[in-house]
Amino acid sequence: MPHHTVRIWDLPTRLFHWLLAGSIVALVVTAKVGGNAMVWHFRLGYIVLALVLFRLTWGLVGGRWSRFASFVPSPSRLVGYLRGRAQPQDKAGHNPLGALSVIALLAVTAAQVGSGLFADDEIAFAGPLTRFVSGEVVSQFTTYHKQVGQYAVLGLVALHLLAIAFYAVVRKERIVGPMVVGDKDLQTPVQPSRDTAGTRAVAVCIATACAALAWWVSGL
Repeated sequence: MPHHTVRIWDLPTRLFHWLLAGSIVALVVTAKVGGNAMVWHFRLGYIVLALVLFRLTWGLVGGRWSRFASFVPSPSRLVGYLRGRAQPQDKAGHNPLGALSVIALLAVTAAQVGSGLFADDEIAFAGPLTRFVSGEVVSQFTTYHKQVGQYAVLGLVALHLLAIAFYAVVRKERIVGPMVVGDKDLQTPVQPSRDTAGTRAVAVCIATACAALAWWVSGL
């Protein structure tokens, strides 16, 4: 059966993915260590803030398969996939279940970072936005950040890893490899993502703006 090598994941998306994965691991470690490690916990939080802002923007203007419009499933597409009627696009970018997982992970990560901006450990570290809200609100955000949000992120990360293992072992589909090199071998050709010097330059501009915004928030 013929195979077609197609660029699915552009470089900015791949860099985002691995930077976010590494940052989440480092955030968990620094939170558990505590003490002076919390300085790095805050710094990593601002990095994740910039990354989430970048991904939300890149989901609108990035490569074809990185755009939300290409992978957010309609109800009919989701039902069809669950009934075994996969479409060519389901084999290219995120399948409908994978898309829901990505959306959920972005949402809980954004909520975790956002709550951290309003959290206060009542010892030495407080988020930059705590002074703009009441003590009761700070307490609520802190509780969410330390309890609900933390376990929501960890749970979705675990689900993400289990899904990767399932598709690799049971369905014999390579998921990690394409997120490293960018290309997928597909039986049915699809439109590739643009991944040129021009699109990468646009990504650099967007990333710079997101980093500047995160830096500005950190100084409030």
